[in-house]
Amino acid sequence: MKVVYASRTGNVESIVNRLGVADPIQIETGGEEVSEDYILFTYTDGYGDVPVEVDDFLSANAKNLKGVVVSGDTSYGEAFCGAGSVIAEQYGVPVLYKVENEGSDDDIAQIKKVIA
Repeated sequence: MKVVYASRTGNVESIVNRLGVADPIQIETGGEEVSEDYILFTYTDGYGDVPVEVDDFLSANAKNLKGVVVSGDTSYGEAFCGAGSVIAEQYGVPVLYKVENEGSDDDIAQIKKVIA
């Protein structure tokens, strides 16, 4: 399945690179298009918010979204990985995995299992 991701600080990009995903699509402006089923990897902005470019991207590409993997920082407490929960509720897809920052090797192994 196609992987689409957004990364501001490099954490999500590191996760995608460590997964060894072939030809991932990076969301840079939100104007990108995907015509096949995909899993979204995103970071959480602010206090549990969906990044603007991801929101823009989903507005035009939600029909093929199958799940979301989200990165966040546990120091935000209940807002940890909040973007994933918002996306899951808004688009009716599962949060496949929540990971702190760029994740550990164990996180990468678990993500590989859930996106297989």
